[in-house]
Amino acid sequence: MEKRRHQRIEIKNFWADVSDGKGFFSGVVTNLSRFGLGMTDLPAKLDSNQRLSIVISGHGRNFKMLVKPRWAQKESMQKSVGVEIMNAPWGWTEFIMQMETPPDDVLGVITL
Repeated sequence: MEKRRHQRIEIKNFWADVSDGKGFFSGVVTNLSRFGLGMTDLPAKLDSNQRLSIVISGHGRNFKMLVKPRWAQKESMQKSVGVEIMNAPWGWTEFIMQMETPPDDVLGVITL
């Protein structure tokens, strides 16, 4: 069962520069929402047990934020991580809102 409050948007050509306080790493952003995102191709040595500082880049935009890891999956020498955004800048919210699909208009479907 899906527990997300906000829809995830599949995305291409977005990258994440991640710092765990010990090192800097790069990965690929695979999906995003107002309050979270998924990343892959991160090095397995990334410490995903603490808050991370990230810069998301792509489509001519950059967003710097703090995130809290919610899950991590190690795959050989790489890791995928899902994070909750702790302090999203206003520009991030506007960017996501432009990409979200509008909700179905339930009242517009009813015919008498």
